[in-house]
Amino acid sequence: MNTNDYLAANFRDIHGFEDFYTQSRREFFKRTGGGILVFIALNDLLFGQEEAGRPRGGRPGLPSDFNAFLRIGEDGRVTCFTGKIEMGQGPITSLPQMLAEELETPLDTVDIVMGDTDLCPWDMGTFGSMTTRMFGPALQAAAAEAKVVLLELAAEALKVPQAQLVAKDGVIFDPQNPKSRMTYGQLAKGQKIERHLQTKPALKDPTRYKIAGQPHTRRDAEVKVTGKALYSADIRVPGMLYARILRPPAHGAKLKSVDTAPAREIAGVQVVQDGDLVAVLHEFPDVAETALGKIKAEFDVPEATVDDKNIFDHLLSVAPAANVLNQGGDLDDGKKLAAKKFESTYLNSYVAHSAMETHAALAQIEGDKATVWASTQNPFGARDQIAQAIGLPAEKIRVITPFVGGGFGGKTNNAEAVEAARLAKAVGKPVHVMWTREEEFFFDTFRPAAVVKINSGVDGSGKMAFWDYDVFFAGDRGAQQFYTVPNHRTAAHGGGWGGTKGSHPLATGAWRAPGNNTNTFARESQIDIMAAGAGFDPVVFRLNNLSDARMVRVLKAAAEHFGWTPAKAPSKRGYGVSCGIDAGTYVAAIAEVAVDAARGTVQVKRVVCAQDMGVVINPEGAKIQMEGCITMGLGYALTEEVHFKGGRVLDTNYDTYEIPRFSWVPKIETVLIKNNATAPQGGGEPAIILMGALIANAIHDATGARLFQLPMMPDRVKAAIQKV
Repeated sequence: MNTNDYLAANFRDIHGFEDFYTQSRREFFKRTGGGILVFIALNDLLFGQEEAGRPRGGRPGLPSDFNAFLRIGEDGRVTCFTGKIEMGQGPITSLPQMLAEELETPLDTVDIVMGDTDLCPWDMGTFGSMTTRMFGPALQAAAAEAKVVLLELAAEALKVPQAQLVAKDGVIFDPQNPKSRMTYGQLAKGQKIERHLQTKPALKDPTRYKIAGQPHTRRDAEVKVTGKALYSADIRVPGMLYARILRPPAHGAKLKSVDTAPAREIAGVQVVQDGDLVAVLHEFPDVAETALGKIKAEFDVPEATVDDKNIFDHLLSVAPAANVLNQGGDLDDGKKLAAKKFESTYLNSYVAHSAMETHAALAQIEGDKATVWASTQNPFGARDQIAQAIGLPAEKIRVITPFVGGGFGGKTNNAEAVEAARLAKAVGKPVHVMWTREEEFFFDTFRPAAVVKINSGVDGSGKMAFWDYDVFFAGDRGAQQFYTVPNHRTAAHGGGWGGTKGSHPLATGAWRAPGNNTNTFARESQIDIMAAGAGFDPVVFRLNNLSDARMVRVLKAAAEHFGWTPAKAPSKRGYGVSCGIDAGTYVAAIAEVAVDAARGTVQVKRVVCAQDMGVVINPEGAKIQMEGCITMGLGYALTEEVHFKGGRVLDTNYDTYEIPRFSWVPKIETVLIKNNATAPQGGGEPAIILMGALIANAIHDATGARLFQLPMMPDRVKAAIQKV
């Protein structure tokens, strides 16, 4: 079985790929003798079609090509082709729901092809909870356009005025004469109609939704829980070799000498030395592993000056000047009005993505064409990096993205795909690269260590008088204040999650809701400090200082569902509250914790989370994402911290880097706020931003101890309790 046949057979029931993998995109266009194609120019829909006299085709700097298209086939099936990928957040289900709703076709007739650079038009990547809120409306618009095309065709074929026809369940019919009807497949048969979306059609009112807005089990659920789902590491092709790559002992280390002769003595082993890339390859992975252990190498390792103990002092010493994000009123006036002032510093350590699936890729080069199966969040970015690395034009590189076993922002750099392609070119055979967990920890980009400094105050009535906020190296996502405070200033130092070049000793990058975890931890902890200092219940204090109706609504919903009764903290109940905004979604949560003061351990017993994400496309999927965020957030709040010394990463597996366990998971209750007045917003990240402050505030309520550094490991909890 060749590669394309293998993929077509294995993905037929998973993605609805059918036989499309046997064609290149150009061949696909040639072979669609029948069918209706509607093209989506996402950039135009996002940025406007006539921005400052600009012609159609996208904002300057973005591709002018369409970003996706849908096809209605002769068999009546509808297929959406998108460069987005499925890494566990559910667009494989929610996007077809959005398409089926507008097209008036049954959900089970809709297929979706994702993350294939030959079949799917260019896409910027899957991150930032943007798939539903930005790509979704464009897909809906294309479906609405396609429905108009179908109505036009039916009116002509049935000799009935278009206004008299109705589209429903994949059929166009005349209500006055039910026998006068044609299926979508019949209308598409023998036609080859290409439509480019010129204007944004009117979309359905969400109150009329029958498919979108309804809970649906995820399409990939069965294949994933039964182990049938294929990831990049699962792909096999004839003649492939497994690669193991020589790695430095520390970031910044330079290879001084290498002796590969002992590895070459093992039968069947091939050794590649290509500049900075030294690898051994064999048809069996264990033999490749053995061969790697035979290589003798010396590295020049830079002296360590920064470690996980002095990192925060280091960051403050190299921080650039403030970039003021927002300000209003006068801080000096606010300080004069303040009856009580509070000054705090909050610290966040480096955190790993720790996805279940390590980075993996398989590269195959046949003639002047390369195919790479890659675990990536941005297939088109990977394509361009591979093209540059092996010297082929980008159009000769095909990147296919099967299921991705978690990304969280960490699968955007594509190093493993480039390594596989370079090695495949060097040996003339398909090459499989899968990072070990140790390699994953070493080469991962980490959520940046960061510092937040806040100076704030309240007046005699419990109203916020001033707020002075500086965040160092976490970025501005979630930094701006949504509480009502007349005198305020918010500033960021050191850019976003990437930081200022050279400021971090380790590589940093986006980590689920980049920056917002840090900023929400600091802000919501400080709000609690202010509430306690002013003698107010933490929920009452927040409501007294909120004028944003959406935030008021989610906070009240969380409190009501939890059964909150007001009390000043610390009440010894172990209750905590936290609010935040991310990806256009408003969230509020209340938790109950139990603290073992002698051991410093924290058990989160219950979490109630309310979320306003606008129109909810798949309530079941939204709740699953909220539960996943809450569970994952336990890790960065309580245990996850990367220890290092200079360029040496000291945590390289789960013996020292602890992620949440099943036994930690609390009772989770989710509340979705109905809000059809707001377009769909992001749902894959918002709930996670609350967890640091939520647990810190609950610990304070239980013990009177305040935690200022994440993660809140037992020794830090015990030390804080001892200070009370």
